[in-house]
Amino acid sequence: MLQTTPKGKPNIRSIEPRDLANVQLELKTHWTSNEIWSLGRRHQADALPGFVAEVDGEFAGLITLNMDAGGWQCEVITLSSRALAPSTGAALLAAAEARALAHGCGRIYLTTTNDNSRAIRFYQRQGWRFFALHKGVIDRARALYPHIPLRGLDGIQVRDEIEFEKLIGAAAWK
Repeated sequence: MLQTTPKGKPNIRSIEPRDLANVQLELKTHWTSNEIWSLGRRHQADALPGFVAEVDGEFAGLITLNMDAGGWQCEVITLSSRALAPSTGAALLAAAEARALAHGCGRIYLTTTNDNSRAIRFYQRQGWRFFALHKGVIDRARALYPHIPLRGLDGIQVRDEIEFEKLIGAAAWK
């Protein structure tokens, strides 16, 4: 059955093999690589499960996920959305939360760098909470991978990761 959405609304679906070129392009555009570092761990993001967003048949966004060992929590590795529909990022996050909940996770979390004030505000508007500041983690990663830029958005020096979390399911009620 063909799934349709109202004009301008994002259609969210699981990543499929046919999406690989768009996924890789999106990762290289926003992170310069398919390898994404989070909390000192390397992820091959183009091989992770997740969701793509389409608006009027055009690629509009991506979210990739990693289910942590033990299955009680899930990490959002990447989230990006294009300006084709204002609700795309929120719809992708909601899909990730639903997937984590379906897998029995009680916690979903993500990190962003200290320079990404737009993302920080966005996550707070979506009900995510600050969990931890990982001071110097980008500095340590840069020592191993010098291609990581020293300055990021708005010319701010990129040094730290900010971890956000959202408790879901039964964990949200504790």
